[in-house]
Amino acid sequence: MLIEIKDLYKIYNEGKESEVRALDGVSLSIDRGEFVAIVGQSGSGKSTLMNVLGCLDVPTYGDYHLDGVDVTELSDKKLAHIRNKQIGFIFQGYNLIQELNALENVTLPLIYQGTPLGSREERAMEALAKVGMDGRAKHRPSEMSGGQQQRVAIARAIATHPPIIMADEPTGALDSKTGAHVLEILRELYRGGTTVILITHDNGIAATARRVVRLSDGRIISDEAQEVDWE
Repeated sequence: MLIEIKDLYKIYNEGKESEVRALDGVSLSIDRGEFVAIVGQSGSGKSTLMNVLGCLDVPTYGDYHLDGVDVTELSDKKLAHIRNKQIGFIFQGYNLIQELNALENVTLPLIYQGTPLGSREERAMEALAKVGMDGRAKHRPSEMSGGQQQRVAIARAIATHPPIIMADEPTGALDSKTGAHVLEILRELYRGGTTVILITHDNGIAATARRVVRLSDGRIISDEAQEVDWE
């Protein structure tokens, strides 16, 4: 099993009147090569769950094994290493560095991963080509539309060839046509063997996944496989 969490809690202000259980006893397993949508309204705990799954945050209680490793016991440095090697992140806000062009933005995770200088640009251009943005490699984010920026952000996420892609509302700031293109890129990654975890509040977006996990008030209320017609 690639991802396995058991009785996971994320509690803010524990024991106080203002206590919030963002995650309230969540257990979930995700195997290699799955395409899973985690769905819930604002405040349901879905982004908190992604942050924990992505080793961006640590749970208050509970077990989390990623590819057989108990990540709850790891130092910040080791968590950063796992993020660099195992996970590519796509965020609604793109999170591109405005002073860098597309190629430089995509190259950044390769630098952190220790990719040799000679192959960094080649790998980055390969990733940009996969999302149809190789022709805009020298353009800065301010010179691109929202959809183009999101495609550059996807290129950055896949440049290191991570086994897992975690996408948090990746179409939230895009028009429907551009959003559909982004979802098609995620489906292509899935077809190529990448594990895709898609965080969304939109049932229409969730309908593109092979499995839908629904959250409410920090708890899983359903977990179902579904038929899709795009394969």
